[in-house]
Amino acid sequence: MNATVQSQQRNIQIGFLLATGAALGFSIKAIFVKLAYAYHVDAITMLMFRMMFALPFFIVIVWLEERKAKSRIRRKDFINITLLGLVGYYCSSLLDFMGLMYITTGLERLILFLFPTMVVFISAVFLGKRIQKEAYIALALSYMGIIVAMANDVQISGEHVLLGSALVFVATITYSVFLVGSGKIIPKVGARKFTAYAMIVSCIAVIIQFGITHDTASFNQPVEVYAYGFAMAVFSTVLPAFMLAAAMHRIGASKTSIISGLGPVATIVLAAIFLAEPLTLIQVVGAALVMAGVHILGKSKNK
Repeated sequence: MNATVQSQQRNIQIGFLLATGAALGFSIKAIFVKLAYAYHVDAITMLMFRMMFALPFFIVIVWLEERKAKSRIRRKDFINITLLGLVGYYCSSLLDFMGLMYITTGLERLILFLFPTMVVFISAVFLGKRIQKEAYIALALSYMGIIVAMANDVQISGEHVLLGSALVFVATITYSVFLVGSGKIIPKVGARKFTAYAMIVSCIAVIIQFGITHDTASFNQPVEVYAYGFAMAVFSTVLPAFMLAAAMHRIGASKTSIISGLGPVATIVLAAIFLAEPLTLIQVVGAALVMAGVHILGKSKNK
């Protein structure tokens, strides 16, 4: 085996490891949120801690990117990045954190995992893209899985499951709008710069909202809440975002998206371990249906 082939295989192996790390990083976010909620902190405060700790990292990334940039971002593109950052990261994160107050982490991750189906709908309605036959089967399986998983949550979490599910579902829609819109901006400014600027916009928006709705007494939180906020910022925001980008560069979007299917499984298992959330057969069936649907959808899109 020559050096070139070995180098290519090593690059692929690194890509798979990065994709796996990104999936696990995004998965544990909900675990951190639930652990923090045990200290009676509200969603806005917890989200603010996450963004407050993440903001310096993204500022440094933007600074490094601008230093080597040959041209500045056009005003129109910057406005679009700002709007997408508000819709895709700020609104999505806020709705997601609020939804986690009412549903289990497993159901939350499954609903968020529906974003490829939302992208298909949005692309069909606003961009005129035709939905393939396989996609209809994928959509049916995915949403059937969510109904099954919700039935499981009703037994565990009670009457507020519909509210929590609706909040996370809208978060999935706003994130999908972000993904569709970002497809036109990223080729112009680059993935790293786009991600960093969009996250900075989101961080600032969250901090402003916190400043308007909360007083300084909200900073009087146990050290554990600060620790969970910092852990979310580093291990569930900054690192997985750039691990995902690096993985896509090495093994492509198709293989990376397939590996992201580890996310819901990892969340369900971790929730059972760290949050004592019951792992039921109904939940497993719901998760299997959702992941099967998204996998079929991914294959149909790549034909």
